Amino acid sequence: MPAARTPSPDDPASQVERLDKWLWAARFFKTRALAIEAANGGKIHVNGLRAKPGRDIRVGDRLEIRKEIFLFQVTVVALSLQRGPATVARNLYEERAESIAERARIAEIQRAEPRILPGAGRPTKKDRRAIVRFLAHPGGTTA
Repeated sequence: MPAARTPSPDDPASQVERLDKWLWAARFFKTRALAIEAANGGKIHVNGLRAKPGRDIRVGDRLEIRKEIFLFQVTVVALSLQRGPATVARNLYEERAESIAERARIAEIQRAEPRILPGAGRPTKKDRRAIVRFLAHPGGTTA
């Protein structure tokens, strides 16, 4: 019977990292607190299963990350204990082509929809006077 193989620290399959730290380092979330909130809210799945923030992830794990209306389907390519520039963070994962295409389609639909701008808030004194004048005179305002 062969002896049990002890994992080498250089072996990428034996290296693990907390999910929330990796999401933060890969720049999916601006803070670890936001990454933890997303994981606790069921927005993160690892290998098809709902994941908690402290879950260990390894190179090769498949993640589904839901942010707002977008779904990112990525495979972990590398681990990083610190947050670096976006160009370095992009090398930590590989996104599936279907995921990229679906996000582009949703973004196009969002751009085509009319924007509803929120009101300016409470009317000013000048606005209120104009409203009163308009309602008092059926023909509109008089100067």
